[in-house]
Amino acid sequence: MTAALLQVSPDVIAAAAQRVMARCDELARVTATSGSIERVYLSPEHARVNRLAAEWMRELGMTTRMDAAGNQLGRLAPHPSPSSSRAGTFAPSGHGDHVVSVPARGEHARSGGGRDDAPALLLGSHLDTVPDAGRFDGIVGVLMALEVVRLLREPTPDGAWHSPFPFALEVIAFSDEEGTRFGKALLGSSAVAGTWNDEWWNLRDGDGTTLREAFREFGLDPGRIGEAARHPDELVGYLEAHIEQGPELDRRGESLAVVSSIASARRFQLIVEGESRHAGGTPYDMRRDALLGASEAALAVERICRAEHHIIGTVGQLEAYPGAVNVVPGEAHLSLDLRGEFDGERDRVWLAIEAELDAIMGRRHLRWQAREIHSAPAVFCAPLLQDVVREGILATLPGVSDVPATLFSPAGHDGMAIGSITGVGMLFLRNPDGISHHPDEAVSTGDVARGIRAFAESILHLAADRRA
Repeated sequence: MTAALLQVSPDVIAAAAQRVMARCDELARVTATSGSIERVYLSPEHARVNRLAAEWMRELGMTTRMDAAGNQLGRLAPHPSPSSSRAGTFAPSGHGDHVVSVPARGEHARSGGGRDDAPALLLGSHLDTVPDAGRFDGIVGVLMALEVVRLLREPTPDGAWHSPFPFALEVIAFSDEEGTRFGKALLGSSAVAGTWNDEWWNLRDGDGTTLREAFREFGLDPGRIGEAARHPDELVGYLEAHIEQGPELDRRGESLAVVSSIASARRFQLIVEGESRHAGGTPYDMRRDALLGASEAALAVERICRAEHHIIGTVGQLEAYPGAVNVVPGEAHLSLDLRGEFDGERDRVWLAIEAELDAIMGRRHLRWQAREIHSAPAVFCAPLLQDVVREGILATLPGVSDVPATLFSPAGHDGMAIGSITGVGMLFLRNPDGISHHPDEAVSTGDVARGIRAFAESILHLAADRRA
């Protein structure tokens, strides 16, 4: 059985969870659309939630900044004196309401001098949303990270606060994970990873505003985007808590899971070309109906992907042209989102879909073409970070088996970008019925409390491992 390192009153954890839920409600009121939740990149709502997050970070004694991509960060540096971050037992909040116990397993990795240049353990998620969103996707991860900092921070004699570890604690609220406004996901985390592509400056939103123009309107300088990039030497790792965007934990009756990997993804825009003709005067044997071809293609995607393991294909958009009620559609546009646990399996399924579309369009005397608009490899969570998240769950839920649930994430996360510069670890929280990207998205206060405890335990186990 994994020993608990955080000896804390249940009331303290319960209060933290209640604070997370109340702040999720508060952030849900920051929306561009009355009656629903919508916050997109570089919008007035983005600015408002950044200000709220910065305020909550400063309440914890963190120094705050907004980076060159609009991500909001808070940092709690180690104490300048290495002797203050000690093994043993101490009360980091200074209020005596909880105690952290870290085994004495060796000396600190860094010593002496100012500590604000110490590497950081990055914690967080995103605050942007899809249209008509729920209130927990991404948001709960940022707010849980703040509560973990509240639990773990340690006071200094002058009344300030610092990280009790030989590394800093940083909370990041990524600015654009969803890609709702400009159609490109992970913009905020891509900037942090140093993988920004200058071609993205020409992306346009639905009103025709370019990404470059939106940056300037928001008060950011496109020429300084490189300043958002972090170097691997600056980071210990990245940990994110997130609701599961599926039903597996709910079906298993479990509250928390270790994430093993984040799905690889490819996205395509498909065009099917036929011939527009009069709906009444064109017999069936002369029709080259692009909409029917596209519809059969969508059904083929479902049939092929359902026969595979951990492959998910979705046609989320379908439009017919010219779009008149009395005209056989001469052209149809459809999207394809293809995800898989492994890149090779995903690509093999795409080849199977291509072959099936060739057959469908040939049989219907249609033409088709595909344009790939997004490609991301699978990201496997770092073994060490999987281990400490597992230890955090076991320390939090001692009644569970020695092997808590380990799940692959079909949904994308900012860790897909951050994984190029540091190790990534994720903790999933149960989402009743598994619904997400929808107003009915849910997580219980009890599961948030368990998640906060497990997240804090994970960090303590990581610190103990680094001192070994």
